[in-house]
Amino acid sequence: MDYTQDAISLLRELINIPSLSREEEGTAEAIATFMEQRGIAAFRSGNNVWARNKFYDPTKPTILLNSHHDTVKPNAGYTRDPFKAEVVDGKLFGLGSNDAGGALVSLIATFLAFYEADNLTHNLIIAATAEEEISGKGGIESILPDLGELELAIVGEPTLMQMAVSEKGLLVLDCTAKGKAGHAARNEGKNAIYKAIKDISWFEGYHFPKVSETLGPIHMNVTQIQAGSQHNVVPDTCSFVVDIRVTDAYSHEQILEIIKLYTSCEVKVRSTRLRPSGIDKDHPVVKLASKMQIRTYGSPTLSDQALIPYPSIKIGPGDSARSHTPDEFIYIEEIEEGIRVYKELLEKLIRK
Repeated sequence: MDYTQDAISLLRELINIPSLSREEEGTAEAIATFMEQRGIAAFRSGNNVWARNKFYDPTKPTILLNSHHDTVKPNAGYTRDPFKAEVVDGKLFGLGSNDAGGALVSLIATFLAFYEADNLTHNLIIAATAEEEISGKGGIESILPDLGELELAIVGEPTLMQMAVSEKGLLVLDCTAKGKAGHAARNEGKNAIYKAIKDISWFEGYHFPKVSETLGPIHMNVTQIQAGSQHNVVPDTCSFVVDIRVTDAYSHEQILEIIKLYTSCEVKVRSTRLRPSGIDKDHPVVKLASKMQIRTYGSPTLSDQALIPYPSIKIGPGDSARSHTPDEFIYIEEIEEGIRVYKELLEKLIRK
């Protein structure tokens, strides 16, 4: 059975329900109702909704189909109502249509297509999760124990149906350079800004020797800085934030060792949860992508892949360049293609 129209109708419904991160109650309810109306038992924890295929067998390996139903806040550039789904010239407009509503409903349609099959080599779980846009602890991470061990996770994000076989992680550092306060007129004290500048220059110029085969080099950027209370006081502290996009060439711990070796500031790590992720190039799904002429690449952007400690890929309809932009949209034909490609992938992976 073709569930394409069901998927498009569901996406229109989801767009019409505001679902900012941590405020996804309405869309969680809509997704659960959608499942239950089709005779599928939907489990729910917080604003996360998931379901298992009809002939789920705990002795079989499991593939997770996952995407998120939360959105960012609409920006000031919108000329359309962000919470009103409209189709114009083949484009479905609305907040979350591209990121990642199109991928979510395409995965749900694919799950429905295999739900009643009794001859699968794998179990299937569909999970529509919350808080992805803020990497929140109430999202996919919170329900992983309920899902059990996974052989593979297919994460739906707008990738133009190209397959991300790896994804950069994130390490955010709060750094503080300390000096000694003094009167600027008498040139007293030790200026913490000057001390910070030396470390900031190191962050700008340092290149990690090892480069990831799929993700390229690690990138470090100082993104915030704060110091000083008034013009005539030499500041005794200067704090700055460093955004580091991590690859599989180094662990978070190795990166921190190098930073502490070359800098003099105090370094505090906000979190080490968002680690680089990916899959072996010899995994069956990667080989299948090659046979299907699906382009594979390493993704610089974060998704729930970073929180799933199992082999994973990222693939979905829509274009990442449209995410978080005014008058967000996805082409209807992109959803149709997404369902077709997802189904073909699974047909070859889990049919006997």
